Amino acid sequence: MARITAGIATSHVPAVGAAIDMGRTEEDYWKPMFAGYEFSKTWMKDNNPDVAIIVYNDHASYFGMDIIPTFAMGIAESFAICDEGYGPRPVPVVQGAPELATHLAASLILDDFDMTVLNVLEVDHGLTVPMSLMFGTPDKWPTKVIPLAVNVVMYPQPSGERCLALGKAIRDAVEQFDEDLNVQVWGTGGMSHQIQGARAGLINLPFDRKFMDDLVNQPEVLQYKPHLEYMIEAGSEGVELIMWLVMRGALGDHVDEVYRFNHVPASNTSVGHLILTPKENA
Repeated sequence: MARITAGIATSHVPAVGAAIDMGRTEEDYWKPMFAGYEFSKTWMKDNNPDVAIIVYNDHASYFGMDIIPTFAMGIAESFAICDEGYGPRPVPVVQGAPELATHLAASLILDDFDMTVLNVLEVDHGLTVPMSLMFGTPDKWPTKVIPLAVNVVMYPQPSGERCLALGKAIRDAVEQFDEDLNVQVWGTGGMSHQIQGARAGLINLPFDRKFMDDLVNQPEVLQYKPHLEYMIEAGSEGVELIMWLVMRGALGDHVDEVYRFNHVPASNTSVGHLILTPKENA
């Protein structure tokens, strides 16, 4: 059967993608942040999945304000790169996993998650920046991808409880797929950041660190954290962290922490990163 072997959490700051694309990763400002992902790129070479289910949010790039699904899954053979206003990122087209994705979508809908099923989808930096951080700049991405878009842009967003439950349902669905596949689930976005208004540039490292501690050790506490608390403590974009709960729910009750990294600043935001694996025999 297919199995979930790891969970990845990482911020998806758009300026990080621009720094990679423009060859600025060795500059004094960016070098410490990219150095924090060197372990991850090496680890990924030894633990490359057949399929990565990447939980991300679209930034009004493919979805407009007229249509924003709460949960949307791409089931296509491939996904083009969005033009976010300055041209598509110069990265490879993302290859899909339609058989597993179709199975997942059907299973989740039968589990009463109202998934929007996307036969056509273009992906933005929310998905491609994490791939660049984990894989570098290959000519072709080394894994197939199932994009899972979550609405964290427009009110009302899904609850943390719903996101954690979605991850658990994904785990069950993956294990029911009758093919020997190594599957990872990635939760992207966050950490504390606010990109506009009087509090632009807000950083709350104690909040970020506590969130990562709780995500590893007691995610059931985080599922009840109200969205208003994210707004107050982590800024208007801090609610992106609920996407990490989808990843955590997919790993089971207990995990091993392989790696953790936190860095400030990266384009006036806090960057957070975790690699987790399901605890054996737990």
